Amino acid sequence: MSSAAGRLGPLLTPVPLAVFVSGVASMGLEIVAGRLLAPGFGSSVYVWGSIIGVFLAALALGYWIAGKTAAVRASRGGLALALVGAAAYVAFVMVFGESLVALTEDFPIQRRFRPLVPVTLLFGPPTVLLGFVSPYGAELIDARSTGDASGQVYALGTGGSIVGAFATTFVLVPEVGVLGIEAIYGGLLVLAALVVAPASARRPQVAAALVGAAIVLAFLLVGVVPLQGSGETVYQTQTQYQELRVADDGDVRTLWLDGVRHSAMFLNDPDRYVFEYTRYFHLPFLYQDDVDRVLFVGGGGFSGPKRFLAEYPNVTVDVVEIDPEVVDAARRHFDVPRSDRLNVHVGDGRVFLSETNHTYDVIVLDAYRADRVPYHLTTVEFMRLVSSRLDADGTLVANVISAPSGRSGAFFRAQYRTMDRAFPWVYSFPTAESSAVQNIMIVATNADQRVSQAELRRRNRERAVGVDLSAAISHYRTTVETDDVPVLRDGHAPVDSLLAEQLDRRYVIERTGGNRTTTSP
Repeated sequence: MSSAAGRLGPLLTPVPLAVFVSGVASMGLEIVAGRLLAPGFGSSVYVWGSIIGVFLAALALGYWIAGKTAAVRASRGGLALALVGAAAYVAFVMVFGESLVALTEDFPIQRRFRPLVPVTLLFGPPTVLLGFVSPYGAELIDARSTGDASGQVYALGTGGSIVGAFATTFVLVPEVGVLGIEAIYGGLLVLAALVVAPASARRPQVAAALVGAAIVLAFLLVGVVPLQGSGETVYQTQTQYQELRVADDGDVRTLWLDGVRHSAMFLNDPDRYVFEYTRYFHLPFLYQDDVDRVLFVGGGGFSGPKRFLAEYPNVTVDVVEIDPEVVDAARRHFDVPRSDRLNVHVGDGRVFLSETNHTYDVIVLDAYRADRVPYHLTTVEFMRLVSSRLDADGTLVANVISAPSGRSGAFFRAQYRTMDRAFPWVYSFPTAESSAVQNIMIVATNADQRVSQAELRRRNRERAVGVDLSAAISHYRTTVETDDVPVLRDGHAPVDSLLAEQLDRRYVIERTGGNRTTTSP
């Protein structure tokens, strides 16, 4: 026991502790950067590539600058100042981060490169300062040789990064949210600066550290205490997957996920659809005579499941939603009923389908976004799994956000081609007349023969579907140009590169009643 304590003793001295804390903070802030950018930029590969690249570049710059001067200028006082400077900048991020992200959303460069701007401005400077810690630590650490000092610094910094990654991901993000995490890491850096400041020069270093602490605490009060605005926000939280916000605008309540409108509800008529594309969920009732069990992959505000329960008294509805906070918000704020005919499952849609022993008459795939698509729910292997979980004449409806043609429609066309490999018949139904990025319903069936547009019109007139699908049927398409797009496979599904073609285009959402809402992807 004593020998173990003796081995750990040198690692518990001020300089090694400072190196460890810098590793914790740098990795924690990297994860925070992803959460901070998600509402404005999503969390695509371009966002995370920007974050990782900027952090690595900033650390490399800090290493290089500090390495050139460490042999002659390295001191515990200098180390303390670097930590305080990083803490002060974290405080700046707490107050101005969201505003700066919002200002850079429309920066005049290609959308895929825009995340580089806020990441560099918000996290570049503190990460450069954190890069000072390792070279200074290697110079100041009590070691038998240069190699031993370098080894200790690498091990401590990497160990801190591991702790920062796991603690931020599994503890802090679910419990305290972005502002709380920033406050914790800012305070941790200030404490590390207080510990590492030398006793012989304690007064100026302590004063600087206390100033940094005051800045962090003052900004914490500004940032964490909710600002009362117009009162439109009904509920807001950071979930383990995304930022969730419920807001009222007049008589419409909207669910926002990572800053993107996901679903909406009329407050005075909760079962009535707000967006035109949700009416297209009923198209399968024109393709088959008997529907008893329906599965929705993706819950959101439960617009489709609620209407199905209200419209079809003999239908059982299963819903799979990956985010438990979304389910909770839907139940509390979107009038989701408690019903024996509604079964809600929290988990991944593909895992659920691979494990369930149920088959369905209809499966609605509503888990895609304009800027972020779970690629494992797009591939031909997944579509074949879906086909196997449908009855002999079952129908899949996939809500795809893309343009109907051209380069901006690359994702839609690739998804259409992929579904065509897994199902005998595939149809598409754009929701707008234009070539804009929009909701497009791809309908795929296991039926024996194709259903014509004329037959759909006849069935719409004669069947009690519950909604008038005349407008949807008018957009009927059976051919889509797919020669220039790939079949999406588990081994190769370039979803992000396909989506990149539409990121600079506005996303048009058709409102029921003919109104149109235009928003960013």
